[in-house]
Amino acid sequence: MGLEIERKFLVRGDGWRHAAQRVVPMAQGYLNDVGMVDRGDMRASVRVRIEGDQAFLNIKSRELGARRQEFEYPIPLEDAHALLALCVGGLVVKRRHYVEHAGRVWEIDEFEGDNAGLVVAEIELEDVQATFEKPDWLGPEVTDVPRYYNLALASRPFSQWRDEERQANDVKDAPTCC
Repeated sequence: MGLEIERKFLVRGDGWRHAAQRVVPMAQGYLNDVGMVDRGDMRASVRVRIEGDQAFLNIKSRELGARRQEFEYPIPLEDAHALLALCVGGLVVKRRHYVEHAGRVWEIDEFEGDNAGLVVAEIELEDVQATFEKPDWLGPEVTDVPRYYNLALASRPFSQWRDEERQANDVKDAPTCC
């Protein structure tokens, strides 16, 4: 069984840009929508993602928090393009920047299209209680805030959020170390 332990944070400023080691364009869509998952009709999201010149089918359990089941399989690029045309909601288009900080790799997603203006940093951990050093550019943690999940962004993009949602008043500050 695949398991993902990941924490998600908003990003402050552009201080991370100079440290980006590589950037990969991504486009992804979902074969189910957030409503089906929220109602309990489905307990997992099914995603198709193109990362540069590679493509993947991903199934991720729908749970709030840092730990979720995840299964990912490479698929032919041509199949991925066909599956993206079948997706529910909009596509999530972003540029993923890989940034190393204090011995860990951060994935910083700079969203485009309907989600332009949103920048989120993710860190994959070996354990839910794992500690890590907080970079200066790390903002509030949004791991437990559903609207920041890519599945939710496909159904209701950042461009449709109310001003108070964009202010992130309902998220806690990022801990000094986790």
